[in-house]
Amino acid sequence: MLLVAGLLAAIYSQRHRLQVGPAIGAVGLIGCLYISPFCALGSALFAVRIVHDVVLVSVFAPLVVAALRLERLAIHGSLVGWTVIHVLTFWLWHAPPFYEAAMSSDATFWAMQVSIVATAALWWAKVFRAPAPAATTALLATLVAMGSLGALLTFAHRALYAPHWLTTQDWGLSPLEDQQIAGIVMWAPGSLVYLLAALTIVYRSLGTRAATI
Repeated sequence: MLLVAGLLAAIYSQRHRLQVGPAIGAVGLIGCLYISPFCALGSALFAVRIVHDVVLVSVFAPLVVAALRLERLAIHGSLVGWTVIHVLTFWLWHAPPFYEAAMSSDATFWAMQVSIVATAALWWAKVFRAPAPAATTALLATLVAMGSLGALLTFAHRALYAPHWLTTQDWGLSPLEDQQIAGIVMWAPGSLVYLLAALTIVYRSLGTRAATI
């Protein structure tokens, strides 16, 4: 709670430099993801941890971009390059050995959280600056990459994540069932955010073209 209160105070003091609405939304998400019981539940269920991380990269990161107006920055590198970095960072941290390391060490866990948010935020900033065709392509490519990871988790024949082998039974789930739910979450609703963003960009692009005709 002290963290949220401090962030709200910082937003108030810097309100003329920030977009206050997105900033408050981002702080609210921090409270839900790291302070509420939802965070502790993520230690027991891999499905909840996946929801947590998907929300970080698909909702929290663009809120940070909007709050700090990061799309105004000239970020080095191409959109293609940042798409690859964003996807590889997320995939890497959810590979079983790296995920297990993150769940067994506070320092590694926070390195995971900061790196996936930072790369996602920079990627979203590049998407917001890019022309509509390039932004749409990047969003759809990310949708495919996230969906592919979700499919791998869903159709795996065994539970891959040791930190959850002994923590799911109290919730009426086997480790494999928990992993399959996590895969479905990433495959369907997790990918939906990128699809909606791509459709929004296409719709606005078509509207802008129609207005200039």
